[in-house]
Amino acid sequence: MYPAMLVLLTLAAAVETQWDDLGRAAVAGGVLLTVYFAMAYAYPAGLGLGDVKLSGVLGLFLGWFGWSHLLLGTFAAFAINAIVVVVLLALRKATLKSDVPFGPPMIAGAAVGAAWGPVVFPGIG
Repeated sequence: MYPAMLVLLTLAAAVETQWDDLGRAAVAGGVLLTVYFAMAYAYPAGLGLGDVKLSGVLGLFLGWFGWSHLLLGTFAAFAINAIVVVVLLALRKATLKSDVPFGPPMIAGAAVGAAWGPVVFPGIG
């Protein structure tokens, strides 16, 4: 997914002459990948390497739009996951020891961030 995302973003930057957006996307992807890797390294049972790899792609995607999108998308992923876990616990479909996939909330959080980043975090580039 990384090569495809980088090729598409580079093509978009070339067509629209938005090289700053491409640079921000690259930095955002690297930052999010590093943060998720640090979390997985600190607590391997809490976050898988698949989630770490996905974070970089989502960081590229959200970074293209702006920092507010990246910030909201990242926070939204954790908030959505918390809601899912609470509902599963309430329905007794999971326990405190259950593994809950984090990839789907990450993707949903990225959609929220892409749609409402500047609305929730105005003034953040």
